[in-house]
Order: sequence, then C-alpha cells, then structure tokens
Amino acid sequence: MKNYFKYIAIMALGIVSCEPEFDNPVDEKDAYTNGEADFSRYVALGNSLTAGYADNALYITGQENAYPNILAQQFEKTQDIEEFTIPFMSDNAGGLLLAGNQITQNRLVLAVDANGDPSPRVYTGMQPTTEVGNVLQGPFSNLGVPGAKSYHLGFSGYGNVQNLATQSANPYFVRFASSPEATVLEDALAQNPTFFSLWIGNNDVLGYATSGGTGVDQTNNTDPTTYGENDITDPNVFGSLYSQMVQSLATNASGGVLINIPDVASVPFFTTVPINAIPLDAATAGALNQQFSAYNTQVLPGLVQAGFITAEEAQARQINFAEGQNYVTLQDESLTDISQVVQGQPFNLDPQTAALLSQLRQATPTDLIPLTSAGFLGTIVGDNPNMVNGVSVPLGDQHVLTNAEQSLIRNATQKYNQIIAGLAQANGLAFIDANAMLNQLANGGIPYDGGTITSTFATGGAFSLDGIHLTPRGNAVIANEIISTINETYNADIPKVNPGSYATVTASNEVQ
Repeated sequence: MKNYFKYIAIMALGIVSCEPEFDNPVDEKDAYTNGEADFSRYVALGNSLTAGYADNALYITGQENAYPNILAQQFEKTQDIEEFTIPFMSDNAGGLLLAGNQITQNRLVLAVDANGDPSPRVYTGMQPTTEVGNVLQGPFSNLGVPGAKSYHLGFSGYGNVQNLATQSANPYFVRFASSPEATVLEDALAQNPTFFSLWIGNNDVLGYATSGGTGVDQTNNTDPTTYGENDITDPNVFGSLYSQMVQSLATNASGGVLINIPDVASVPFFTTVPINAIPLDAATAGALNQQFSAYNTQVLPGLVQAGFITAEEAQARQINFAEGQNYVTLQDESLTDISQVVQGQPFNLDPQTAALLSQLRQATPTDLIPLTSAGFLGTIVGDNPNMVNGVSVPLGDQHVLTNAEQSLIRNATQKYNQIIAGLAQANGLAFIDANAMLNQLANGGIPYDGGTITSTFATGGAFSLDGIHLTPRGNAVIANEIISTINETYNADIPKVNPGSYATVTASNEVQ
C-alpha cells in the first residue's frame, strides 16, 4: 500500500511576492501623542512570540519584525524614547551553535520539489554562525526567550551555559543574560521600564499539545521543578508567578500590556492536516474491512460480554473504511488496554496483533493531527505493504491530539486567561485578547488595507511555516491590536502600521 498522504499541498508561490505599499499618515511626533503612558523605556517580556521566532527558528529578520519592535517604532512617533535593543542572532540561517556544534536546526523556507509541489524545507543557503557561548552585552529591551514557560522567567541559572547539560538553562537566554544567575525578570526590572508588555504562558500548554499530549497535566502539583518538558503547568503556579511579575513590573511603570493565551486548536499546526487524511479505493477499503472484521464482530463483543469494556467503548472502537477519504486509526490512552486479555482464551491473539489492538480506535472529527506528523501518515512499516501507519498500524500518542487531551489544554488555558484578564483590570493595564484574535484569523480572517489575513497554512499570511509562530505580517496585525488597546486605555494616539507592507513566508530552493 502506498503512502496515502502527501506532506502539504500549497498554493502558487505568488503568495510571497511583495504587495504595494499604501500611503501612511504623517509621522511627525507632533501629530501623535503618548497620552498618559510613558514609552521612553519600553521593555517586552515573553517567549518565542515576543522574540520574533518564526519558521521554527530565531533569525534576524524575524527579530526585526517582532511585534515589540514594531510597537517601539510606533511609540517613537509620539515621544522621544531610548533605543529599543534586541539580542540579535548573527544571521538569517537561524541555527544555534554550542562550542561549534549545531544544536538547533536552521529556519524553514518554502521550496518547490521536482514535481513543482511547494512544501516547507530546512534552509541551507547559509551556515549558522550564532554561537551560544558568545554572550552579548546588554541591557536588552526585548526579553523574549524562545521556549520559556511562565516559571522560567524567575528561574536563577536559566542563563547559565553550564546548566544546558541538565536542561535547566535556555540557550537563547544564555546568549544575553546579564549574568549566569540573573533571571529574565531581574534583567527587565534592572532597566526601570516606564512601559512594558508581557506575553507569557503559551508554552505552559503548548509543549503538551505539540507532543500529542505525551506529557502530564500537573494541575495540583505546585512544584514546577518537578515538571517535564511537555507538561501542563498548574494554574495556581501560573497565577502566583504571573501575579508577582505583574506587580513587580507595574510598580514604577506608567503602564503596560498583558496579552492572553490563544487556543492551540486555532493555529495551523493543528488545523492543516485533515483527520480523514487516508484516501482509499473500494477494493482497498474492502480488504481492510475484512482485516478488521474479527476485531469488530468477535473481539469487541466478546470483551463486552466478559465485562472487560462497556458497550459504549466497544462502539467507539469500531474500525470501518469506505471508498474515498477515511479517518486515521490511532492508539488512545484513555481507552481500556486490551493487549493482555486478548492473548488469552477465547481470542488467542499473538503479542504483535494484541499490541496493535491494545487501545485502538478510529479518529473522529474532534481529534487533531500535528503538522509535523503529516509526512508520517501512510508510510510503510518494515517494508511490509500491509503495515501502513494510520491505517492498519494505529498512530501513536505523539501523532494525535485527542479531544480528551484538548480538554485538559482548554481547561488550563481558560484558567490562565482568567488570571491575566483579572490582573490587567486590577492594575489598570491594557489587556489584549489574543485568543479571540487568533480565533478570528481561523474563522474568516482579519481585514486590512489591501486584503485579509487568515490562519491558512502558508497562504493565509498570518503564520510562518512552523504553523505556530507569526509572520512579520501577523506580528503587524498583533501590534495594531495592541496599539488600539493602548490608545483606548491610556488616552494615547499612536499610529498603526499597514500590515500589507510586511512580508509573509520566504521562498527558497536552497534546502536540504
């Protein structure tokens, strides 16, 4: 059986061409006002979204077009401000080096294969030159640290290169921490910011989501030092740490912006690959139904009769194929593991077959397949044409985010967002509902002069080729929303930018 799912079909490369610039309002300082806010020393805290990470890497162009830098450029049109400093990477390749060895891959670009099909590929047009051990001299206004979770911003040693071996440090922060033991928050407060933005908490659920729910929901575990990389942060831990950060930053600042956490199900990393990704002809569908016939009509009813599973679970575990597009098969850890019982009487299945059936079911419309699993669907196992991933061989946990796993993420995200909104109101800070914005991008898009920006993968304009992080145009849209809210909250008149003058994805055939 052939590979049934081709990685990604993307529209013509015309999407990356430049769009005409539109006339902008006058930019003289006297034309605008900062209102009650003082932008003279603006500091931005956060994770990859704040840093300008895009296309699965951090690189100069992404940093230049990150929303905090766009904001700083617009703030400067209302008053004199100090230079907004950025811990720039050394190149536009995007990879990181540690002692000369590459530890993160280069950025993604949109390449065209021999058949004329475009898809994301790793850029090889230049070698990475950013050495983690070459510490930059700050202070830096953009304190966005890719990979940081809420509790990382207060971790001492998060910028210590010696801690990379134990994964208790972050290579991006190692590059620009003021000292090996300084925290991100300390480096922000040391600058006495007059205005700040804080967008943190995405990674507190994102790692769990992108791993297909392989982590643990740590709700009620208040010790983040025990958390794994893909775990969900306890909302009480998030709330306590987030509140401390806001109080510290707001004490001497004229104001600030708090940005909430988007629903992961709204980003193209989870919405691009269809859950019914397996096309079958009538003959193949019939053969597969015959293969699963004994499972549907003998094994499952027998397990119900023995009281091992309920009739409802048996119904949910039925496997059926038809001519046309079909839902993938998967292992669902929330189902009863039947692998041991079916090896005994009366089923007498061999261990390999029993393992495949252990927690087997077919996907439903509410399940999500990560973008990174697209190329895995329909591949052959061990050169055996009858063993096809996502069809006769169920997808493992890391390849599907089930509805039950999504519920854990939604519950945590809702609690984080309630905390963020409450603190914004209590402290008189501007509040940005990024969750609503990204949902709007996924449901019709956001209009601007010259077009509409949407979350459609590669062609919508909002998201970079990793399906999670924003393009320059997406950052411009976020910056405009922040500007609108600052204007309203602080009686300011800051000019917006034209998103159409910002780029989307990059095309290149210098790839591996």
